[in-house]
Amino acid sequence: MDLAPYVDHLRRELAIAAGAGGEEARALAERLAATLESATRLALLEALSAAADEITHDLSPGSVEVRLRGRDPDFVVTPPPAVRPLEESDADRPPPPPPLPPDADEGGTSRISLRVPEHLKPRIEDAAARDGLSVNAWLVRAVSAALDPGNAGSRSGQRPTQRSGNRYSGWVR
Repeated sequence: MDLAPYVDHLRRELAIAAGAGGEEARALAERLAATLESATRLALLEALSAAADEITHDLSPGSVEVRLRGRDPDFVVTPPPAVRPLEESDADRPPPPPPLPPDADEGGTSRISLRVPEHLKPRIEDAAARDGLSVNAWLVRAVSAALDPGNAGSRSGQRPTQRSGNRYSGWVR
């Protein structure tokens, strides 16, 4: 998505508004417009990221991600898996995870860097792909399940997490 037309439109609107203040105001607006370009782009990216988060919340287990390509954002849409009738071989598979509860987004989001051993990275990516989620969404669900295992079966429609040795199976909302 090219942000240049939006930034240029804002620059033109600022020049028009400054024109009412005379030649000095117009010159000041032109100098300010050049320095505001990066702030405008950042504000637009933040708005697009917030919109993608809202869409992801409603689309779950699908997702929408905003990625930068150069100076412009690019959207990556992962649709939810298609629902198909259960076959005999699907009977032992757990149902797809439900969307996050509405109260799961309290307080916005925070950024954290996570370093995992090299051998885990492809396994995490495969697990996220199997669930039809981005790696970030999959990790958020895994962390939520690990931090609140006692509530895994208490919410309606949830399957309790089963533990066998050092492995966990099941899903969490």
